[in-house]
Formats: sequence, structure tokens, C-alpha cells
Amino acid sequence: MSPKKNQLHVAPRKPLAGAERDAGGRKSPDKPQVVSGRWLLAALGVTVAAAMACGWLALCLLFWQGSWQLLYHPWATVTKTPASAGLAFDPVAFAVTDAGAPRLTGWWIPAAQGSSLSRLTVLYLHGQDGNLGNTVDALAQLHAAGVNVFAFDYRGYGASRFARPSERNWNQDADWAIDYLTGTRQIGAGTIVLDGTGLGANLALEIAAKRPELAGVIADVPMDDPMAAIFGDARAHMVPARLLVHDRYDLNAAAAADRIPVLWLEHSDATTSAGSSQEPQAYKRVAAQKMIVWVNPAGNIYDQTENALSRWLDELQSR
Repeated sequence: MSPKKNQLHVAPRKPLAGAERDAGGRKSPDKPQVVSGRWLLAALGVTVAAAMACGWLALCLLFWQGSWQLLYHPWATVTKTPASAGLAFDPVAFAVTDAGAPRLTGWWIPAAQGSSLSRLTVLYLHGQDGNLGNTVDALAQLHAAGVNVFAFDYRGYGASRFARPSERNWNQDADWAIDYLTGTRQIGAGTIVLDGTGLGANLALEIAAKRPELAGVIADVPMDDPMAAIFGDARAHMVPARLLVHDRYDLNAAAAADRIPVLWLEHSDATTSAGSSQEPQAYKRVAAQKMIVWVNPAGNIYDQTENALSRWLDELQSR
């Protein structure tokens, strides 16, 4: 009998851990993983919260970028110049950048020869709407009073370089205008009078508060609460508006800090008179020499203010 050949014995493989096999040793299909309802609800909640947060942040960004348009309404095209009122004027470009490009444009209207008030120069600060083209009548009245007049457009208005209007930019633009008068034209700060209308009157009072070297300030119907146009908007209640918008135009604070003579023009009706209890709270805070003139908007504003303006400017120059 032949000897037995060596035989190779292979031990059967053990099934992999976690794998289930049937009676024939074949691997059975994995059981499907089941996602709990609690996990689905949590994932849905996170997704919705993230979407709402992104939407809210987008709303904040849009409000920050566009809220200025609720208060400022600049026009780019200047359709009227002092020539339309028969006034000689010089177009001016100033406040140049490091590259030599002017940021601001304006008009210089010299006083009539022989005027007794030609020593004074009025820096006119227009309101939040339009541009210099809307100010010609007001500039003509100032010229008729006998003073030199310098008016300009803020950045973003008229032909001035574009920048988003803001309280900070307006203050900087006004400072540049004063520097132009005192530096380029060699006009003494003590002979410069600020004249602002609307929101420009708020600006004029702010500049006067930090520039006590100036001669005086005319506040033509300043706005009591200009920021209500922004903070009172329905969209402002959905975002942290006061953190996103830095403008304040605190009229009371500016008036209280003023130390130079003030001519204050205010709208009235037939029953309003100077010295009455109806005087604006901001006007009452002015500690410097002051004069208020009540103007009935239903009448001829030019006639109502002409005599008061001339008298106030005469007194200012005499001092």
C-alpha cells in the first residue's frame, strides 16, 4: 500500500466581526441605517436658523449701504447757475487729492464794488436735497446784502466727486471749504459767516461749535430731528440701525456748544412771535449772542428776511 501523500489542511475563515452569515456561510446584506426623527428635526432647525441668520445679515448689509438715501437726496446735474440771476461768478474746484484731482466744486460770487459789507464772506451750506443749482435765489439774496458769497456742492452732489453723503463727510467738506477761503483766498476766519439751510443749517451749527474763530452763523430752519428719516423707517426696526448708521446731527448739542453770534430763521404762522414759548429748544440752548426771525412760509420769504439779514450783518461787521 502506497504511503499517504501529505495533505494541506486549511482552517476555515472566521467571519468578520459584525458580519452576519447564513447557513451556507455567505454574508448576509447589511441592515439599513435608520435616522431618528429627532435628528431630522434638529438638522431642519439648524438649517432654518442658518438661513434666517444669512437673510438678516443680508438685510443689515443692504440697510447699511442704502439707508443714507432716506435722508440725503443729491442731484448730479446742475441746471442753473448764478448767471441766470445776473450775477458774475467764478467756478471753483478745490480740496484736491494727492493725485491732484479736485474733490469739490463751487462758486465764488464777489461782493458788489463799494459795498459796505464787502469785508464779510458768507460760506453757504445747502440742504440735503438737490445741488447748487437749487440755491441760486438764496445766493442772490446774500449778494444783494453786500457780502462775498462762496457756495459749494458736497461730495456726491452736482459736479463734486462722488462719495456717499454722511455727517462725517459733510463736516470734512465744510472744513475743506473754510481752508480754501483762509488758505487759497487769504480770507480771515474772523470775517467768515456760515449760512446753512435745512440740514445744512444743522451742519453750520456743528461747524460753528468747533470753529469759534468764525464771525457768525445763520441757521435757516434747521431740522429738529433729521435722523427720524432713517431711524423711523420700518426697515430700521428689523436691524440694529443705530449701530449701522453713525450720523446723529444732534441739534441741541451743537447749539449749546456754539460761541459765536447766531441769526436763527424759523417757520411760523400769524400767531408766532419772537420771545414766545414756541421758540425751539435748540435755540434756547444757544449761550452766544442770538437773534431769531419768524418767517411765514405762506408769505414772501425774501421780503421777510431781507431787512433782518442786512441788520444782523451790519451789527456783525461793526463788532
